[in-house]
Amino acid sequence: MGYSPPVYIVTGGAGFIGSNLIAKLMCHEPDVVIYVVDDFRTGSYANIVEACQRAGVGAFAGSVLTESVGDLSWQPALLGLEPKAVFHLAAITDTLEFDESKMLRVNTEPFTDILESCVECDVPLVYASSAATYGSPAVAGDQIPFPVDAAGFPNNVYGFSKWLMDVEVMRFFAMRKAQKQELPHVVGLRYFNVFGPGEARKGKMASMVYHLTNQMLDTGSARLFKMGEHERDQVFVDDVVECTIAAAKKKAKPGIYNLGSGQTTSFNDIVDAINEALGMSVSPEYFAMPEEMEATYQHYTCADMSLTKSGLKWSPAWSPIDAMIRYARQIAAERTDTQSHA
Repeated sequence: MGYSPPVYIVTGGAGFIGSNLIAKLMCHEPDVVIYVVDDFRTGSYANIVEACQRAGVGAFAGSVLTESVGDLSWQPALLGLEPKAVFHLAAITDTLEFDESKMLRVNTEPFTDILESCVECDVPLVYASSAATYGSPAVAGDQIPFPVDAAGFPNNVYGFSKWLMDVEVMRFFAMRKAQKQELPHVVGLRYFNVFGPGEARKGKMASMVYHLTNQMLDTGSARLFKMGEHERDQVFVDDVVECTIAAAKKKAKPGIYNLGSGQTTSFNDIVDAINEALGMSVSPEYFAMPEEMEATYQHYTCADMSLTKSGLKWSPAWSPIDAMIRYARQIAAERTDTQSHA
């Protein structure tokens, strides 16, 4: 038989992380064929075009299926395309979406079919879970990195929708173990706070790094909740993409893993990094957090990366501060370039 190029399916490929993933797959395997499944609810073709331009991999030459993941007949698709892996990133990611039925219908319900189809067709499945599955665990009060088994008490329905996906996988694994069967190649990745190029179209859901950089450039000020000491695990999108690809490789051990930097940066730290990047000296302006946000706000998040390192043989390459400095300079340069062509 002749050579067949590698094939991948990326759901949510027109989104922030998905488009960066596509460009990285094209970088690693230049002859790759990628099928994007995206209903373009929040994604855009422009994310894919721009990600390929940033990566210098040439034009995207894959296929796009403009339908929701729940409408795709997964098993026939897998048998027909014979992909090396499925990367399932499609979801409503707006943590301020309060329509619970809609969130579960879009994020959770189609997952069982994807999971079962990938297992039956022996296709590795890597899916996006979320740090939102943790909510505000007891370890957060002690500022201890979140172990994987601390999840399950999310603060919002988005986190609950992702938790239900994890539960489905854990149930599936338990059944296979009880039957003394080998675990299928299924890996869930709990993404923490991802930032980096390609997130501009996320609007209000874009990272604090993105919003603060633009705010400081626009107004010369940086407004933070008092006193800017909230700490989050901020992870650069390049690291997220590399770990997502590593999770699909043969050496990856099936399971659910954290995907963060394993470090925390406070909002004050972000302002300091942007100041350094742009040669500014902005002092934060602090304001009170709205009372209705207090109960559900994650004041501290940090990924315990020990299982990720052992199970996926992967560790972050970027320190968050170094990545923030690079990213802030890139945002500023792109704004200057846009203004010069206006």
